[in-house]
Amino acid sequence: MSDEITLKPIAHIRSDFQEKFGIPKQSGIVGDLRAEIIFEPDFRDPSCLSGLSGFSYIWLIWGFSENFGVPWTPTVRPPHLGGNKRVGVFASRSPFRPNPLALSSVKIISIDTDAKFGNIITVSGADLLDGTPIYDIKPYIPQNDIHADADRGYSSPGHRLEVSVDDTMLADVPEEKRKALIGILSCDPRPAYQNDPERIYNLAFADFDIRFRVGENVLTVLEIKKNAK
Repeated sequence: MSDEITLKPIAHIRSDFQEKFGIPKQSGIVGDLRAEIIFEPDFRDPSCLSGLSGFSYIWLIWGFSENFGVPWTPTVRPPHLGGNKRVGVFASRSPFRPNPLALSSVKIISIDTDAKFGNIITVSGADLLDGTPIYDIKPYIPQNDIHADADRGYSSPGHRLEVSVDDTMLADVPEEKRKALIGILSCDPRPAYQNDPERIYNLAFADFDIRFRVGENVLTVLEIKKNAK
């Protein structure tokens, strides 16, 4: 009898992230982010979600799809340590794992019915690339899922940057996405080991390319340009 299993996606995420750069380092950091869970045809029976509306948050078990087939290593360099120190892979949240699975807690905004896709769950705070496969959904139970006495280990609460952006630039971004964009930028999308104030970075978010630089704890937006279709 084999212990191996084959995972089948029950859904995929629809988000504003077309590439990994800029995605928050964990779920819930940017609460203004919106994403949609689109179920696969085999899992569009509405009874699958019966009772879910009574919960505020859910756990998503998903796959690092960009890393499928990439070899894993016993140790990794976590961003929290500046990319300079190694820890064990099981003491990290690295995507380079024996089984490239991840866990995220997101808030339910709404559960709606779509004529084409059946039930769609709109969530906030998702840290997932657009198209990421979701393998399971479980309700978040606050009495069980919070450990007030938990130690942080080598992780840190994370710092926030002040974001400087001209209002005329921001006006090009749909109003419902502006707070999310500012939230993403304030989380400092740069790799932890990069701190060159002259370096210009490019972030792809929704249908826009955002160019910026960071100096003295201030992120300055240089350009917001709509992607050519």
